[in-house]
Amino acid sequence: MVKKIGVAILGACGWMGKCHSLGYRNAPLLFPENETVADIKWIVDADGDRLKSIAYAYPEARCTTDWRDVLSDPDVDLVDICLPDNLHHQVAKAAIEAGKHVYCEKPFTATAQEALELAEMAEARDLITRVGHNFPKNPVHEITQDLLANGEIGDLVLFRASMHVDVLADPDTPFMWRCDGELAPTGVVGDVASHLFSFINMLIGPVRDLVADVSTTTAQRSVVDGFGYGVQVQKPIRNAVRDVTNSDMVNLMCNFENGGRGVIDVSRVASGRRLLQTYEIYGTKGAIAFNYDEVNRLKVYSSNDDPAHQGFRAIDVGPERRNFSAFLPVANFGLGYNEFKAIEVCEVIHSVATGKSAWPTFRDGHQIMQVVEACFRSSETRRWVDVC
Repeated sequence: MVKKIGVAILGACGWMGKCHSLGYRNAPLLFPENETVADIKWIVDADGDRLKSIAYAYPEARCTTDWRDVLSDPDVDLVDICLPDNLHHQVAKAAIEAGKHVYCEKPFTATAQEALELAEMAEARDLITRVGHNFPKNPVHEITQDLLANGEIGDLVLFRASMHVDVLADPDTPFMWRCDGELAPTGVVGDVASHLFSFINMLIGPVRDLVADVSTTTAQRSVVDGFGYGVQVQKPIRNAVRDVTNSDMVNLMCNFENGGRGVIDVSRVASGRRLLQTYEIYGTKGAIAFNYDEVNRLKVYSSNDDPAHQGFRAIDVGPERRNFSAFLPVANFGLGYNEFKAIEVCEVIHSVATGKSAWPTFRDGHQIMQVVEACFRSSETRRWVDVC
């Protein structure tokens, strides 16, 4: 029997709100065996005009500019938080107190303590929780999990990872809300580095300690009304400016609890890097390499191969994996960001329907936020720090 899950999308007009909506709409087609349908009960956005402009796409949903309106609706099972970073803790806490399951975009919270509070509150009420780390839902990373679990590259020696974008590389790029330390208190560490920390959480395990340098490249930026991701503007004349009050670069080294070391570099100021995302995992018997430029492909090296034939070989994820075959019957036709988000969204509503949590829960989100917070403590003290 098909089960309907009542959903309220908070921040429905933004990038993530639209991504989530696509996932909800496609879930029954992608994973019909789950017999779960999202019933969008509310769409919420602070911008009333934008909300009105998309309301026709949700003919059965109610609209509001105040997220609090959804909490008293008994037909809402799941509160989906796609709001600015500084609202995540407040809104998630209120939703949990109202007895709602909660799906919250990253960065999860501003501090590890806030994340722990939400995880414990939700667990005490037996509620389903999920943090929106969708890059690891690319089914190619299931191959990495299998290789690591099977010991095919031996014991971990080194994990190297990079993630860079160039949205703030030009000092003349205007100020956006992501530069505001009140709206986005964790800066690039929560916004970008947390993606790599989610890979670590899923693939490698807990970080024991780290040393990090967190920095801001451009101290002030011009003000252009309405500027943000995807908005193209001419370079402004520097008259009205605002201070940049959060970070745009972080570099760190770390040690993992289960052995091995890590080297990670992240920024929003890498000129020419529209999106660079890579990881390399080196073990005592082999290695695994991933590059987002070949988004559905791994490179794998084995020391057990004939020395005359040793080298990295390509493995393309294909329909042998359910999360791939839900979209495509042939390997290397290409899944992308929206597909990974759809996989995540489908898992969320299936979890609510079945009561079975799936990674990453708020508890996992707390572990990721411990790494985020440790980066700031290390950078402020200029020394190695324990993560927890």
